[in-house]
Amino acid sequence: MSLVKLRLSMLSTLAIIIGVSTLFFTIVLSLVDALSLFSLAFFVVGFNLVQWLIAPYLIDLMYQAREVSPEEEPELHQMVERISQRAKLDVPRIMVANIPIPNAFAYGSPIAGTRVAVTTGLMRALEPEEVEAVLGHELGHIRHRDVQIMMFVSVLPSLLSYIGYSLSYQAGYSRRDRERGSGLAAIGSLSMIFYFALLFLTLQLSRLREYYADRHSVEVVDDGARKLQEALAKIVTYTGRARLSGRVQGLSSFKSLYIADPDTAERDTAQIQRSYARTSDEALVQEILSREPSAFDTFVEMFSTHPNIIKRLRALQELY
Repeated sequence: MSLVKLRLSMLSTLAIIIGVSTLFFTIVLSLVDALSLFSLAFFVVGFNLVQWLIAPYLIDLMYQAREVSPEEEPELHQMVERISQRAKLDVPRIMVANIPIPNAFAYGSPIAGTRVAVTTGLMRALEPEEVEAVLGHELGHIRHRDVQIMMFVSVLPSLLSYIGYSLSYQAGYSRRDRERGSGLAAIGSLSMIFYFALLFLTLQLSRLREYYADRHSVEVVDDGARKLQEALAKIVTYTGRARLSGRVQGLSSFKSLYIADPDTAERDTAQIQRSYARTSDEALVQEILSREPSAFDTFVEMFSTHPNIIKRLRALQELY
């Protein structure tokens, strides 16, 4: 996918999300009490805003992430500083999360500042050059303001969901006024239909922005396409192995932050784990590239925040 096509796809998806949301609110405002709807919208938006502001502290607490000094992790700091300089970014706070699977994520808020975290599993499983490619991807999220954009678009499905449940609940208490109860139930059902439509569009936008961050890594890291391919292949394989063995639980709460989706790693790994023990990194990448995404893979991808690993590695292959 060319850069122009990728940007157009992201912009068109964002435009559709905003358009669908505007259409929905126009319809609902003409049918229900505007004051109560605005009150609900204010509550939902306020709740998500507060959640966004304090999310970095919650993430640090959940994943035992702590800031590391240049003395503790000199190579990690050098990588982030080098990439930040190339990307013309302020150096974010560098964190290490005590998670056994290999992964990384960028996060932050106006009160917490920007942060980039790597897991202890990533530092053990990947070579330094692969870690650098992963950091290039994560700093791409910071440069593209993906945290803010995805926070904005995720509020819209949440708002529709709250409206749907609220109106359906009110309809249950309007039995004496059957006409009003039926109207509220119909609007509640319509809200849920719009909610699912926006949810799929939001997931699509998230996947497109992962491709965009991959491109950023290629731009700011020497030989970034190869390094990131190998990193992603190893991350998926190690994560899938950990999930298959049952050693890892509770990793999905903030999976949209990760460089790879831990929920799909188990399936991605099932077809390649046997050969990995006796192959090189390059051979592992080629084995994944040689596969064809099945119809079920495509279906699963629709519900994922991240692209299918085969499609993702092929997109990087085009950037060599």
